[in-house]
Order: sequence, then structure tokens, then C-alpha cells
Amino acid sequence: MNLHDWIDELADVLDVEAEVDEALVLDLARTAARSVEKKAAPVTAYLLGLAAGAGDAGPDEVERLAARAQQLAESWDRPADAPDPDDVDDDVPDDSSVDHTDDEYED
Repeated sequence: MNLHDWIDELADVLDVEAEVDEALVLDLARTAARSVEKKAAPVTAYLLGLAAGAGDAGPDEVERLAARAQQLAESWDRPADAPDPDDVDDDVPDDSSVDHTDDEYED
């Protein structure tokens, strides 16, 4: 069995009618795996499929969506082991000795 046969069988099992450009999806997954991290490959492919299905995208629209995802992956500049910026505890300066009595604050 080859990849094309697998795609046909899987589409039947999942009850979806879709033409799949496997080279396009594989290229995108490869770029995501190399530029972001390995686990990004299947998630990227899944999200591309979700976006294509949600918009009932034809082949040209799928190519456009994949190109946008490819561009994002290629420009990704955060190493896989870098902490999420939202999870980083920045040092907060200790200003307990500063008198804030007359400070005005916006609501």
C-alpha cells in the first residue's frame, strides 16, 4: 500500500470527499517540523485541514492557506526549547521603599 492508497482508504473511513495534494501537506509538515519543532508537523497539517474544511476551500484556496502557514513556519524564530513568553516570570523591581502616596492611577 502506498500513501495515495492510504489517503483514499482513510477518506472513505472518515466519510470525507476531498482531493489531497499530499506533496503540499508533506512539504508544510516538514517545514513545521524543522522550523518549529517535530510535534508541530501533525498539528500544522490538522489545522490546515480544519481551515480548508471550515471554509469549504477548493484546491487554490488550500494552496493559499498552506503558503501562509509555510511562510509562518519558515519565519519562526523561537527555538523549540525556548520558554513561552507568557510563562516567563520577569523580575519585578522592589519599590517598597518608594512613597506612592501622591501617585495617580488610571482606572
